[in-house]
Amino acid sequence: MQTFESFNQDLYPLNDDSFSEIALKLFRFQAINNKVYANYLTYLGVESDKVTTLHNIPFLPIGFFKSHEVISSNWKPEVVFTSSGTTGQEVSRHAIPSLDFYLRHSQQIFESFFGPLDQFHVLCLLPSYLERTGSSLVAMANHFIKESNSSFSGFYLNDLDRLMGQLEQLRGGKKVLLLGVSFALLDLAEQFDADLSHCIVMETGGMKGRRQEITRQELHEIICKNINISTVYSEYGMTELLSQAYSFGEGLFRCPPSMRVLLREVNDPFSLENSTAGTINVIDLANRYSCSFIETQDLGRLYQNGHFEVLGRLDNSDIRGCNLMVG
Repeated sequence: MQTFESFNQDLYPLNDDSFSEIALKLFRFQAINNKVYANYLTYLGVESDKVTTLHNIPFLPIGFFKSHEVISSNWKPEVVFTSSGTTGQEVSRHAIPSLDFYLRHSQQIFESFFGPLDQFHVLCLLPSYLERTGSSLVAMANHFIKESNSSFSGFYLNDLDRLMGQLEQLRGGKKVLLLGVSFALLDLAEQFDADLSHCIVMETGGMKGRRQEITRQELHEIICKNINISTVYSEYGMTELLSQAYSFGEGLFRCPPSMRVLLREVNDPFSLENSTAGTINVIDLANRYSCSFIETQDLGRLYQNGHFEVLGRLDNSDIRGCNLMVG
C-alpha cells in the first residue's frame, strides 16, 4: 500500500492538465488512509477502486469537521485552524501538519492573481477574526503583512480613524490592498466620505451575527458608492479549505490550479450538475493531509470557464446524518 510520505512527494507540481489525474489519485489515497472519509464511503456503499471520474467522487459533508478529526494517515498537527461560532456552538477544526505549507500555498495563489506581495501595502480590517484564536484567515493575512515588507502594513482592528489616515497617505508608489471582513468594510464605508479609488478593497465575507444580512451585490454597491471605488474584490475561503478563490468584481470567483468547484442539486447531494445553480462541492488538492472533497453548504452558480458565483447558504445548514458515523 502506498505510504503517506511517498504519496506526499509525488503529488506536486500542479497544472491544469493533470488536475483530474491527481484528484483521482488523491481520492484513492484518502479513501484508504482517512478513517472518517473511509467510513463515510462505506456507509454510502462506494468502492473507491470503481470511481473513475471526478463526478463519481462522493464529497464529505463539511459538518464532519465539527464532529470528527478529519485527517489522512498518521501525523501530529503543527496547528489546528478553527472556525468562528457563537457561544456554545460547535466549531470546525482543521488540523494542519505544516503551517509553512499553508502560508506558502496561500501566497502563491494570491501572487498568481495579483502580483508579488512586496509590491503591496497590506492593511487588514479583521476585528471579529482577531478577537479569537485559530483563524486561518488571520494566519494568512499576517503572512501577507510580513511579506509586503511595508511599515504601513498591519492589522487595524476597530481603529477606523487611524486606518483611514494611513490609506489617505498611500497614494502613488506601491499598490494598496485593504483586506476586510464584510461588516467592518461596511462600517468604514458608512462612517467616512472618502476616496479610496487608489486601493484594492477586498472583502472576505462575514456578516452573520454582526449586521443585518444583505446580499453581496447590495454590500458591494454601498461600499463602492461611499468610498469611490469601481469594484469590490472578494476572497472565498474557509477553515476547511487550504486554497482560496478570488473575485475581481461582480461576484465571479476564479479558482487557483489546486481547486475546482462542482455543483450538486439542492435536493440530491449525489447528483452533480455542470452549469446550473446548485450547492457547491469543492475539490481542494491542497487538503492532501485531511480531505480534498468537501460538500459545502453554499449555494452557487457555475460557468463554463470554471468561474463560480456564491448565491447564499442553505437553510438549516448543520448536516444531519453525521451522527450515523462511528467515531
